[in-house]
Amino acid sequence: MNDREMSCNTGGQFMDRGRMNQNGVVQPLLTDLYQITMAYAYWKSGKTDDQAVFDLFFRSNPFHGEFTIFAGLEECLKFLDSFHYSDSDIEYLRQTLPEGIENEFFEYLGNLTARDVTLYAIDEGTVAFPRVPIIKIEGPLIIVQLLETTLLTLVNYASLMATNAARYRMVAGKHVKLLEFGLRRAQGPDGGLSASKYSYTGGFDGTSNVLAGKLFNIPVKGTHAHAYITSFSSVGELKTRLLKHKQTGITEDLLEHAIRHRQLLSHLLDVSTEESSEGELAAMVSYAIAFPDGFMALVDTYDVKRSGLLNFSAVALALNDLGYYALGIRIDSGDLAYLSCLARETFEKVAERFKVPWFNKLTIVASNDINEDTILSLNEQGHKIDCFGIGTHLVTCQRQPALGCVYKLVEINGQARIKLSQDVEKVTMPGNKNAYRLYSADGHALIDLLQKVSEPPPAVGQKVLCRHPFQESKRAYVIPSHVESLYKVYWKSGKICQQLPTLEQVREKVQISLKTLRNDHKRTLNPTPYKVAVSDNLYNFIHDLWLQNAPIGELS
Repeated sequence: MNDREMSCNTGGQFMDRGRMNQNGVVQPLLTDLYQITMAYAYWKSGKTDDQAVFDLFFRSNPFHGEFTIFAGLEECLKFLDSFHYSDSDIEYLRQTLPEGIENEFFEYLGNLTARDVTLYAIDEGTVAFPRVPIIKIEGPLIIVQLLETTLLTLVNYASLMATNAARYRMVAGKHVKLLEFGLRRAQGPDGGLSASKYSYTGGFDGTSNVLAGKLFNIPVKGTHAHAYITSFSSVGELKTRLLKHKQTGITEDLLEHAIRHRQLLSHLLDVSTEESSEGELAAMVSYAIAFPDGFMALVDTYDVKRSGLLNFSAVALALNDLGYYALGIRIDSGDLAYLSCLARETFEKVAERFKVPWFNKLTIVASNDINEDTILSLNEQGHKIDCFGIGTHLVTCQRQPALGCVYKLVEINGQARIKLSQDVEKVTMPGNKNAYRLYSADGHALIDLLQKVSEPPPAVGQKVLCRHPFQESKRAYVIPSHVESLYKVYWKSGKICQQLPTLEQVREKVQISLKTLRNDHKRTLNPTPYKVAVSDNLYNFIHDLWLQNAPIGELS
């Protein structure tokens, strides 16, 4: 058993070369079988010394939008850092692969590492666009081929999730908080953890996922379930009613305070105490005693207007009598726009009547199967929601369940390779390339330009011809006010070459990068496509190679 296996723990995490929080599932066998059978065929063909370049990219932006957030790079680097087939991996492959595979191949696999691989990438958290490689891998053909599936699985969902979260952040606005509540609906525990991490990357403010909070230092938030409310049926079930005053330390009966306020509120809010639920009042008193400084209550278990708001306000005022401030409410069903406005109106009445101005600032959280369209509709209706708790539609990316990143060979032994298809969208752009982002005078990103690595980079203030890679008539001159080289070397000679940003820094990078796009590129309805172009030199190279490789038809 090797070091990697020895260091696995019951939480599914392991430490390798001092790195923590590497998911134990992410290992060389997390791949498709054909990667290993191809590796043997390459090895058998004597291609162990061949050097290759692969591009990892996507063909279209998700969610009918015109941008994608690149995420998952750190996990890719951790994978390269720990890449090694264990003794048990090799033994499993001996038993699984077809008979006749030579022992020397298994010895070869056992000695493989990513030391000879070089990985270039754009910064994690950067906006990315179709056809522009977000990762570029160079190295021995066999090893870079073996990396394909794992790198794709680490990037595809991470980027999709971060993009989805960023879109929610844009439609919600900067002043509304967003919480990820999707663990119970996610595709398994790994999907749940990734959703929590990358929704935070994309702009969410916290998660209900406690393990994600521990592993990634994400703020953890939550209230209680309807079950807590329905577990009480009357105030007679309260086993404790006493709470110490926050300042004086004198113990008082919180229920008595709540009942007194409830009677006064009944007249103010024109709601009968007989209609409201006594069990709900008991549950809220119980929860307030448990969390007097963090009282946030679910108010829609029975009826928001006739029970929930009355009971919550009574308990919140009771807490105020004892020196504590409630936090707010959560609404999990019904007409969220109407109910949030009703709640805000209620709080304003209470604040004025009882001279408690902080009541105006109570938080209203909504969490009822919310998606992008829901938030847009609520915005139009003038809702008063301060925070959205979003689960299913966020973590499952229901509008588009996969990003569709691909990993394509573009060069081998210095010779460019092209994949042709009757579907032009699937034709690859051959050769080892560099990518640049050209900016206009107003500071917005104008176009991404791909060039052959042998070409000099575009220069500020100098005219550059930008061409559509496959449509001859689409071309334009661009005079950039700023040129950004998109690629950095992140892995070389067996080590990470850049200081990796923290999750908070990646999160900040997302928002900074999004600000470089014009609003018409980011709008929800019919966004303007962002332009991706190739240099004139690369355009001619692509089409010459296309003609060389395309078979010539014959008519008869």
